[in-house]
Amino acid sequence: MSLIEVTDLSRTFEVRRKVSRFRREVHEVRAVDHLSFAVGAGEMVGYIGPNGAGKSTTIKMLTGILVPSSGSLSVAGIDPSRNRVELTRRIGVVFGQRTTLWWDLPLRDSFELLRRIYRIDRDRYRRNLAEFTELLELGDLLDTPVRQLSLGQRMRGDIAAALLHDPEILYLDEPTIGLDVVSKGRLREFLRTLNAERGVTLLLTTHDLQDIEQLCSRVMVIDHGFLVFDGSLELLHERGGSTRTLVVDLVDEAPPIDVPGAEVRKVEGPRQWLSFPAKASAAPVVAAVAASYDVADLSITEPAIEDVIRAIYTR
Repeated sequence: MSLIEVTDLSRTFEVRRKVSRFRREVHEVRAVDHLSFAVGAGEMVGYIGPNGAGKSTTIKMLTGILVPSSGSLSVAGIDPSRNRVELTRRIGVVFGQRTTLWWDLPLRDSFELLRRIYRIDRDRYRRNLAEFTELLELGDLLDTPVRQLSLGQRMRGDIAAALLHDPEILYLDEPTIGLDVVSKGRLREFLRTLNAERGVTLLLTTHDLQDIEQLCSRVMVIDHGFLVFDGSLELLHERGGSTRTLVVDLVDEAPPIDVPGAEVRKVEGPRQWLSFPAKASAAPVVAAVAASYDVADLSITEPAIEDVIRAIYTR
């Protein structure tokens, strides 16, 4: 069953541009252009694209903040723009550059206010707060004013706040922006646990493609308002012409290695870099190299998703 259904969705804006001292022209900008997709219950989907591609506009329409110019969408069986209050009880939203917490209140008081706003049952609230406090390591921060929290601490608080009312869907817009490596790792582990144990559906927009690789099994790529790719990470690498790299350290310097199924990309002394298609098995290439050359060491480097996305954007 699809929790999110988007059909032929478009959103346009009018932009006024000054052309002379007393005259302005109105231009229509199409931020989202005839977009269609569906997201099933329990999926973890990465929604990516360059700046200005239409990602945030899509999220705002899915949450009811913006009304579509044309097309239709349904979130948990609800029309977001017509039933925003009902929808807020079914979804959670985290915008990385904005907070839903009260700046001068302790974290605990912000959570209590949200309990009252969402009318969460006290027992359920206590259970959720205890679980999220443990998983997100918020215990020492509950009595700290939000303005005194670091970015990573505040982000963990925002995610807990978005989940207190047990939403079915969680929208994450740049949730790891500005976070250090440790904070990112902790946050990703929490999101994996949330999806596995509670079945929460996640739609993640981010420029940090490691978030996509570590969390999402499906990727949607949007550019200039169009959906240019929708599929698995494996298919994304295939479409982008990804290659794996076999790094070979020979005992002595040698001419470029010549084996079937691989091509030498670089040679530095006894070290050589061979590329081969990402979907191909490395075993035949490794066996051929080992059979014909004196090998001191070798390793395989997987394709970088950044290179794949860059290739798709360029095309």
